[in-house]
Order: sequence, then C-alpha cells, then structure tokens
Amino acid sequence: MLRALTCWGVRASWQVKAQEQTASYNDEQTAMSSGRARHGGVEAGMIPVAEARERILAQVVPLREVEETPVAVALGRVLATDVLAPFDVPPNDNSAVDGYALNGDDLSPTAPARLRVIADLPAGSVFEGVLRRGEAIRIMTGAPMPQGADTVIPQELVSRDGEFVVIPARIPRGINVRSQGEDITKGMLLVEAGTLLRPQEMGLLSSQGLARIPVTRRPRVALLSTGDEVAEPGGERRPGQIYDSNRISLTGLCGQLGCEVIDLGIARDVKEELRARLLQASEVGDVVLTSGGVSVGVYDLVKEVLTEIGGIDFWQVNMTPGRPLAPGKIGKAYFYGLPGNPVASMVTFLLFVRPALWKLMGRKELEVPRFRATAKCDIGKKAGRREFKRGILRFERGAWEVETTGPQGSGILRSMVLGNCLIILEEGQPPVKAGEEVWVEPFVPF
Repeated sequence: MLRALTCWGVRASWQVKAQEQTASYNDEQTAMSSGRARHGGVEAGMIPVAEARERILAQVVPLREVEETPVAVALGRVLATDVLAPFDVPPNDNSAVDGYALNGDDLSPTAPARLRVIADLPAGSVFEGVLRRGEAIRIMTGAPMPQGADTVIPQELVSRDGEFVVIPARIPRGINVRSQGEDITKGMLLVEAGTLLRPQEMGLLSSQGLARIPVTRRPRVALLSTGDEVAEPGGERRPGQIYDSNRISLTGLCGQLGCEVIDLGIARDVKEELRARLLQASEVGDVVLTSGGVSVGVYDLVKEVLTEIGGIDFWQVNMTPGRPLAPGKIGKAYFYGLPGNPVASMVTFLLFVRPALWKLMGRKELEVPRFRATAKCDIGKKAGRREFKRGILRFERGAWEVETTGPQGSGILRSMVLGNCLIILEEGQPPVKAGEEVWVEPFVPF
C-alpha cells in the first residue's frame, strides 16, 4: 500500500499537476464563499473553512528574531534575508565531457584533423600556457578551458596515435563547453527570503561558498493536553481513561515544521489548574497548542478559561472532522485549541495551525498544493458541510486515483496511518460516485 509519495518521478508528475490545479481550486473557493454569503448554507454559529483560515492568518505577525545557522543543518529552516550570488557559476568556461580541447579553426568539414597532444588537464587544474593551432589538450570534465581553446571533442569520437589525436571531419565548433555564468551570474537572486530550505537550496548555497546563513528563529510551541480522561503513555490507565495520542501526534507535526516543542503534559479538568497551566504556557511559548476541552460539554473548560485570561475569535468551523476549534490569544502568545478526537486534532492542525506556524516563521508559501484525482470508490457525503476524508492516493494507469481508507470516524486514528492524503468534499457537493474527480491534498510535508 502506498503511504507516501516517495518516488521522484511520480513526485515530479504530482508537483506539475498540482501547480496547474491549485490556482483553479483557489478560484473555486472564492466563488463558493461568495455563494454562501448570498444564499446561506452554513449552520448557525459556524463559519466556513476558508473564512476560518483567513481570520487565523490575519492575526499572525512573523517573528522578527534572526539567527545564523550552518547551511549543513539548515534543512526545514526559513531563510530570513535574500541571498545574492557572490560569483558566477561556472566561475569560468569549462569542459562538459572527458575529451580533447582544441581550437575550432583546426576542424575541417571534409577531412580528419590530426593534432599534437601537448598536455593532460585534470579537473581542478589550470593550463597556464596558450593553446596554439595544431595542438590539443586532453581535458577532464569540469576542468577550465585552456586559453586558445573553444571546443571539446568527446574521447569516444577520436582515435589516438601516439602523441597525436585524430578528429573526424564534420565536427561542429564550440561543442561541449559550459560557459561562465550559464547557471548563475554574480549578483543574481540566489534564494529568496521566506524560502523553506530544502536539500537543493542547501546545496546551492554551499556551492557559492556559504557556510552559515541567516534564518528566522524557530517558533516555540507550548503543547498541552487537557482532560481527566487522558492518561500519560507508559503510565497507569484507569478504567474509563485513554492514553494520550494527540500530544504525541502534534509534537511530530510541529517537529516536521522545525518548531521547538515545549511539552507541558496533561492538565486535569480543574478550572484553576487549567488557568495556571495556560498562563504558564503563554509565558514560554510563541504559540500555545491544546487538544480537547473546546466542545460544548460540562467539563470542556478550555473555552471558558480562555474568555477570562485571553480571547477567542471563534470556536466552530463548518467542517468534519474538526468542527470545534478555538483560535485566540493569551497575552502575546497565539492560542489554538484543537478538538480532542485524534483525527480531528491532526486535520485541524494541518488546515489551520500549520499555515499559521509557517507565517510565524516568515515563510512566503503557505499553501499546500491540491489537485484532482479520480475516485476509485463511492464516497458518502452529508449536505451542507465540508468534509475531509482520509484517502489512499496512487498513480496508476497514467493517472492519479484515490480511495478512502475505510471507516472515517474522527476517533479512528488508524485512518491517518493508512492514508497519504485528504479527500476534500465541498459544502454543496453531493456524494461522490466511483469514476468522478475529487480534490486531494497529499500528506507530504513541505
């Protein structure tokens, strides 16, 4: 079973298609939001997913603190300033192949050329003299072109006769030479501020001789689970309790983004204790992240405490899983109260908290590309609410196909393990029939 998009060829195909379709998806959302504003369709007290995301992001101000880090350990960090190229790449004309460097005037369209080989030039060395007519130099890939040479003939096309090399007729001039600056020119924008650094950016920066770079400070996320029904993994579990999986899953999700996680454990359903723990969290974290306690039950205290020590913007989103969601602030810290059900907790993190943390880090790209795939099975859908099904996405028979992982309850954490994407079903969309297209969002971290 495919659980991750790890094949580079398949990944490249997915990225191309995603780039083409993400703009279409965003246009669709704008039109649908406008339609809801005119015609309704959202249950009382709930706001649409797109509006919830916009309101959350509008509150986030990127961190200003910048620190230097070695390029070799910069994976997943966000570049704080533009980096300009300090020199050309290649820094000089060089050979693209192993072969013989020569002056193109020695080539003939009608007869072979016989040239004297005067030197061997390995990569990393420079020929100090000037190549004259009738001469050639045996050159290795990457070696700087000798003065007087403008063409390199691959060694498999020539024959060697002692100190001479014989070049066939009808060889074009200027072949197999990489020109100075054909990849990068001095002063050009190498990597833009706000870029999430991947291995390719790390390699590019290192190729310019950079050992350290400025990056945005890692956000500190204070993480707290709530509820008497939650027990610490590895400890005793009383009757009626469940082991805490949310805090561990959220720790991993924050870790994927490069955040510094401050684990504050589990807070009991005691109002004064919860108040003290949340205030403590707001003092040590840029973000306070909780799971549970934001629904409408008698013991769901997070919402109540937040109205006293901070503020909540809204607390219900028109979606499933994940309707209860409480974004707000405690002092200077951003607060995100996520649902207690494990799937709902992870889905709301991916949709709302992840882009907020990216913006806090200074990242420019906050969207995860979405694209169309063909449903391999019927997919149920309730009217009036956006649904996020867990899906298994495969590239088969030259196209993307997706099916659900099975039962889709918000407490079925195994559906996230079996899946590698979210299947997105819009508010007004009817149930899906096999063979119809749906929107999908891969789980691949960016």
